[in-house]
Amino acid sequence: MTELSEFFKNMLSEWMLDRTALGGISDNTAVAYRRDVAGFLVFMTEHSDNPPGPLLLKSTMRGDVRSWMAEQRRRGVSPRSLARKLSAVKEFFRWLGRRHEFDPSETLLVQAPKFRKSLPRPLPETAASDVLHDIGGKEGAGWTKARDQAVAGLLYGCGLRVSEALALNWSDLPLPDLLRIRGKGGKHRMTPVLPAAKEAVTVYANLCPFPKSGALFRGARGGPLNARTVRRSMETSRARLGLPPTATPHALRHSFATHLLKAGGDLRVIQELLGHNSLSTTQVYTEVEKGHLLEVYERTHPRARLKQADPRLT
Repeated sequence: MTELSEFFKNMLSEWMLDRTALGGISDNTAVAYRRDVAGFLVFMTEHSDNPPGPLLLKSTMRGDVRSWMAEQRRRGVSPRSLARKLSAVKEFFRWLGRRHEFDPSETLLVQAPKFRKSLPRPLPETAASDVLHDIGGKEGAGWTKARDQAVAGLLYGCGLRVSEALALNWSDLPLPDLLRIRGKGGKHRMTPVLPAAKEAVTVYANLCPFPKSGALFRGARGGPLNARTVRRSMETSRARLGLPPTATPHALRHSFATHLLKAGGDLRVIQELLGHNSLSTTQVYTEVEKGHLLEVYERTHPRARLKQADPRLT
């Protein structure tokens, strides 16, 4: 496989430096962006008559991008993953256009592959409650159980992402009634903190054996708790409770949104609580709740009740 040229390596480093300086991008996202764009640049190096340099980038056409996409599909890349890769490539070319003053529209006009977005998989209310009590191990497991219950309480009780919960510091205590969260893209939002979530965090804070500074949630050796540990704890809990593989930490956030909607919560309020930029992102939860809506209709609509009493009335 062709090695990435020093010119492209330097340009990628320059782009990532600018991108991360803007904030709102995780380390994992930065690594994925760089990897995706590097793969595209290697492809262009192999398939272009121009050497690696400004001319190659400026002469990139829609046909070149489509050829790269076709090659990715032959390698088995899914439409969803390819759409993500193309998004990274487009962002890189937008930056090139601004930074090096050329028109990147040939690349930006390429359409992403269509794919069916999977629906969220929330937990039933009883299962969510069981997880909050079970996660972290048996009773008396110590401060780590209190820690895992506190994290789970924030995911389900406040709709936080795992990364948002793990970003809390000791200086955020005591948790206020309205907690300011910095979410994706550096966007801030206010989310209410339920008394039960506050209590779980307080219990953990009193039991935590490490200095009360820096990251609020700590790993077994005192360093900041990482998402892998949260996922492993959830996996162990769902095995004990007999829950499906879809019972992940992020499913607790899905459950927060779905259960609010089921209880009559306003979709735009839920959008704000989740920190979604677009209402269409939040609307996927209405798909999840269609079954519930049909159940309510069958139970409450007069014609539905008549049909149940006498099928001839249809």
